[in-house]
Amino acid sequence: MPPDGSDFQSQYLSCVWMLKPKKNLLITGFFNLYINWIIKRHFQQVQFNRPDFKSDRSVLLIANHFSWWDGFLLYHVNQLVFNKKFHIMVLEDTMQKLSFLKYLGSFSVAKNSRQILQSLDYAADLLNDPDNMVVIFPQGKLYSNFVDDVHFEKGVTHIARKAKANFQYVLAATFIENFQYKKPAVNVYLKVFNVDNIAPDQLQQQYQQHYQKSKQQQTAITV
Repeated sequence: MPPDGSDFQSQYLSCVWMLKPKKNLLITGFFNLYINWIIKRHFQQVQFNRPDFKSDRSVLLIANHFSWWDGFLLYHVNQLVFNKKFHIMVLEDTMQKLSFLKYLGSFSVAKNSRQILQSLDYAADLLNDPDNMVVIFPQGKLYSNFVDDVHFEKGVTHIARKAKANFQYVLAATFIENFQYKKPAVNVYLKVFNVDNIAPDQLQQQYQQHYQKSKQQQTAITV
């Protein structure tokens, strides 16, 4: 027997309507300070390169996904390097559990539902504003920090094809290790590509090359 009343309506809306970011300057300002504080508290350091990028183009940032920290670390890097309006695709279940994420630019995606195309189209529309950054974890779920291959699900290609050609790709490969520190240290390797230089069907190949090169740099570190 199907559910009735409010339960049925809630499940139906969850299936059809994605959860979008909400603007609240006071709450967002608080979390800007809070994220900086928790990163400094939990990590020895966060290191990253500063690639050349076009400030008048939006950013589609594609990153590996291995920990609860990933979105917060990239939020932090965006503040220090790109200074764009941060948006990130998050699983619907996660957004429902952590409702504050909507104030940090999160929008939901529900796999295997009618909502997924809505979420992908929303991400593509965000890229029409040059002030925006959209972060996507193409693996779709958590994997080890040092996997050999980063598998892409189909969503990133859809966004790239749907968006107009006024954005740029930023490929991010992040690795966390302790080395000589009690607290772990973070290294984020960034690479920028203009849309004209990568076809959507070449994204996974280009990201894999960047990831492997970054992994080699990371594993070559000695102290």
